[in-house]
Amino acid sequence: MKRSFLATLALAGLFAFAPAPASAQEEAPDSPAAESAAAGQIEDSSDKNSGSSGQSTFYTVLFGSGWLGTVLWLALFGALGYFIYLAIDCGILVRASKIMPQSLISNVQAAMKEGDVVKALQFCENEPTPMANILSAGFIHVEEGFDIIQEAVSAAADLETERIMQRLAWISVCANIAPQLGLLGTVQGMIMAFANLGSGGTPDVGLLATNISQALYTTAGGLTTSIPAVCFFYYYRNKANQIILRMEATTMELIKDLRNVEVVS
Repeated sequence: MKRSFLATLALAGLFAFAPAPASAQEEAPDSPAAESAAAGQIEDSSDKNSGSSGQSTFYTVLFGSGWLGTVLWLALFGALGYFIYLAIDCGILVRASKIMPQSLISNVQAAMKEGDVVKALQFCENEPTPMANILSAGFIHVEEGFDIIQEAVSAAADLETERIMQRLAWISVCANIAPQLGLLGTVQGMIMAFANLGSGGTPDVGLLATNISQALYTTAGGLTTSIPAVCFFYYYRNKANQIILRMEATTMELIKDLRNVEVVS
C-alpha cells in the first residue's frame, strides 16, 4: 500500500511539472510567432496608410475636385501665365531707352539749335516713342503761340503716361485676382470636405484628404502668383514714374526755345 501510494504521488508530480503543449506556446503573447504576426499587421496598416496618403497627390487634386475645381486651376494657371508675360513685356518696354531714347533727344536738340522745327518734327515721326509723340504735339502747334504749345504738350504727356500706367495696371489685376481665386478654391474644398463628413456612415478618408488638399493647394497657388505680381507692379510703377518725370523735364527744356522759333518753309 505504501509503495502504490508513493508511485501515485510521483506520477502526479510529473504531470504537474510537464511542459505546456505547443498550442499554448503559440498563444503566449511574448512568443516569437506572436511578435512576427503583430509586426505583419503593423506593416499592413502602414502600407494602407501610405497608399491612402499617396492618393492625395497634386494630380488627384487637380482632376478630382469637380468641374469647379478644374476651372479654378485653369484660371490660376492663366493668371500666372499672363503675369509672366506682362513682367517680361514691361521689363522690355518700361526703360528710358524705349520711352525717351537719347538719339531722339540729340537730334531734336540739334534741329532746335538750327531753328528748324520741321526737321525736329521729322525726327519725331521717324522714331515713334512716347517722348516723340509729346514733342510732335508741341511742334504741330508752333504757329499758335507758346501757351497753346504748352497745353498740347501737357495733354500729350498725360495721354502717354496713362498708356504706360494702363500696361502696368494689368499686373495689379493679376496680383489682386490670384488670391481671390485661391480663396474660392479653399472655400470649395472645405464645403466638399464637410459634405463628405456629414453624408452619414463612415467618411471616405481618401476623398476627405483630397478635399482638404484642394483647399490648401489653391491657396498656395493664389499666393504664389500674387506675391511676385505685387512686387513687380510696385517696382515697374516707381521706375515708370521716374522716367516720366525725366521725360517731362526734358520736353519742357526742348520746347522752351519755341518762343522765338520761326517755321522754315
